[in-house]
Amino acid sequence: MIVRILGEGQLEVPDSAVEQLNELDRALETAVERGDEAAFEPALAALLAKVRQVGSPAQADELRPSELIVPQADATMTEVRRLLSDEGLIPG
Repeated sequence: MIVRILGEGQLEVPDSAVEQLNELDRALETAVERGDEAAFEPALAALLAKVRQVGSPAQADELRPSELIVPQADATMTEVRRLLSDEGLIPG
């Protein structure tokens, strides 16, 4: 699947990583729902780190739509709240 990190670009992430990403997404979503700034920043950092770890850069010459969009590292809680759907950032 293609994941876009806002402000960074697209990464190809294997489907086998979705469950791990969902766990991190749930932690981020919980922090946002509670307005817990202390938990928000580490949760966002962990999600981004995992996407970068398991993903590989998408081919620059191949334009494909992003299946998932995750916020940039310096995103605010308000910005992340706008990106969240009923299933968090990562459906599934």
